[in-house]
Amino acid sequence: MGMHAGIVLQAAEIAAPTSTGAASTVGSSIFVRVVNSGTTAYLVTLVDAPSGNVLGSTTVAGQESLILSKAKTDCIFAANAAIKLSQVGTRG
Repeated sequence: MGMHAGIVLQAAEIAAPTSTGAASTVGSSIFVRVVNSGTTAYLVTLVDAPSGNVLGSTTVAGQESLILSKAKTDCIFAANAAIKLSQVGTRG
């Protein structure tokens, strides 16, 4: 039986903060699972600190998810709290 790469949950899921000033490091995680629990697409933004410089952004379609890689000190916020964030690690 072969090994399969996967994610390891490291903390409870949170609703994404919805302003740059409240942006979260998501437990200083370097991998964050981003889930859009709604049906509308929402923008997710990565900043270097709360109220800091924008490092990048992406739109997450309704009912979609992705794994975001970031520095421990980088922070995330989203256009709507339908975006859920989970601190994850990798296995395998």
